[in-house]
Amino acid sequence: MAEKATIARPYAQAAFELARDSQSLKQWSDMLAVSALIASDDNMADVLSNPRMIAADTASIVIDVSGDNLNEEGKNFVRLLAENHRIGVLPEIAILFEKMRADHERSQEAVMISAFPVSDAQRNKVAAALKVRLGRDVTLKCEINSELLGGAIIKAGDLVIDGSARGSLEKLANDLRQ
Repeated sequence: MAEKATIARPYAQAAFELARDSQSLKQWSDMLAVSALIASDDNMADVLSNPRMIAADTASIVIDVSGDNLNEEGKNFVRLLAENHRIGVLPEIAILFEKMRADHERSQEAVMISAFPVSDAQRNKVAAALKVRLGRDVTLKCEINSELLGGAIIKAGDLVIDGSARGSLEKLANDLRQ
């Protein structure tokens, strides 16, 4: 069986192009997030992947559980996925869609994990530095991990900057072993 991301890519691309052309990227992000959450729920996944269910029933379940979170285009998208037996790749579609949206909007989400709370000034300074380094607007989320001794770890897509005390000590230990 093909990898889920490979199967999801054309659907994500189609959804992205439709959303971009109708200037509804945020709305599509929200609709895909809700649908993906439903499809990835263990209990729902069992029901939705039942081979005895017909496509219309599978689509109806996702649409009904989504409530008012899907517009007519979103409902049609879910129906298309159900007809093609692709409801199970909704989480991958949502992830790929968000990557396409971020590229289109020249934005990047980043996470800064620190041992202690970060001030707004520190947050703004890190976000500004990341904006320069990545060449795009950065939305910075901050998390606290008390296991870090000090410093911070920053993750933005594939980029990981380990400025934690633990990371520095590990680097020093590796350098000393060589």
